[in-house]
Amino acid sequence: MLRPKIPTMPTPTGHVTPPAVIEPTAVVPSVQTPPPAPASAAQSGPVVQLTPGTALALVGGGTAVVLVVGAVLVSMLLAVAITGASVAICAVVLRSLLASESKRR
Repeated sequence: MLRPKIPTMPTPTGHVTPPAVIEPTAVVPSVQTPPPAPASAAQSGPVVQLTPGTALALVGGGTAVVLVVGAVLVSMLLAVAITGASVAICAVVLRSLLASESKRR
């Protein structure tokens, strides 16, 4: 009744180059040369120097990040504690209502 249509392989467009033939080459051992001497420390890259102002900025930024992350974590903990307390209060009220209803009968 319903037969799936199998897609055909798309044909390449544009220039098609034939595959290149790779010829094996012989490995000839050579005399080992010592590695070049490492560059001097002056050429190793830019050196970052911390001035008192940048050090103070880094300390201030780190302190701000710690305070923000701490505030977020404390607020999440407080939200979980408040939710747990409200669920416990609801459970006590429901238990009390069910117990008082069963005593009336």
